[in-house]
Amino acid sequence: MAVESLLDLVRARGLDVRTSYLDHAPPSPVQALDGLAEAVVMPLLLTSAYHSKIDLPGVLAEARRRDPRLSTRVTATLGPHPLLLDALERRLAETGVRPSPRTGVVLVAAGSSDPSANATIAATARDWRRRGWYDVRPAYASAAAPTPAEAVRSLHEAGAPEVVVASYFLAPGYFADKVRAAAEEAGARAVSPVLGAAPELAEIIVERYLAALARPSVRAAG
Repeated sequence: MAVESLLDLVRARGLDVRTSYLDHAPPSPVQALDGLAEAVVMPLLLTSAYHSKIDLPGVLAEARRRDPRLSTRVTATLGPHPLLLDALERRLAETGVRPSPRTGVVLVAAGSSDPSANATIAATARDWRRRGWYDVRPAYASAAAPTPAEAVRSLHEAGAPEVVVASYFLAPGYFADKVRAAAEEAGARAVSPVLGAAPELAEIIVERYLAALARPSVRAAG
């Protein structure tokens, strides 16, 4: 499993890591926090949106109500972070693609109903463009435009000699499969694997953890 493989990289750096899931699979964060007096909670999300802004705070409040001894610190999400660009380029390199002024890149994220999350992806694309690509444009698998196929065609129409797609997903699944099929049909030369157990992500997690330790923890009121 991609998430566990990533967290194994973090464990190898000496951190005690418990895995939990907000939905679809056990254990829940409340279950994972059971019995702990203190914890740093890391949302394994590439942008800050509904899950990190609404769902996670609600779950942690419930955990603290159940056990008033529990204190928590919550880190920032994985992205945005410069190391994610390194990870994206390494995944593209696995398909034989390296930065080139002849190559346009479509950076495809899941997409969100939260405009700020989509704006973060657009900003990431702009930052990545400076690394020597023909252009880097954002696209979204759902909830926002353009779609991956639209972005691939748009780069071709703009004159990009070749177009590739960078999969901005943490783990394999429905979105990654859907993006690959649509991008290849639209004429993308290559589609990168998902980020998965990238060492850059493990480094970000450790960095976020250490930053969280420097902040006050949150305990149950009263």
